[in-house]
Amino acid sequence: MNDLKLTDNSDARQYQVQIGDQIARIEYIKAKDKIYLTHTEVPIALEGNGIGSQLVNMALEDIDKKDLTLIPLCPFVAGYIKDHPEWKKLVLKGINIK
Repeated sequence: MNDLKLTDNSDARQYQVQIGDQIARIEYIKAKDKIYLTHTEVPIALEGNGIGSQLVNMALEDIDKKDLTLIPLCPFVAGYIKDHPEWKKLVLKGINIK
């Protein structure tokens, strides 16, 4: 599933990718130059295909491009950053990813 296209649906306050009639999403809260990623959800029918990880990676690329500071409240996002420490550069100073 390398042909995923990320959409920043600001009305719904979520990053999302659509696969067929299903939507995988990361909900967020934006406040000035900060973004809080609060919840990641991949439909059950799509689990186990790496879609969640691809979604997080694309969202982090967008956050980096927009020069936002990240507060990862979602455990899935925090786990992804732990496994991909190059993204720690986006995380608000003082927040430890364990």
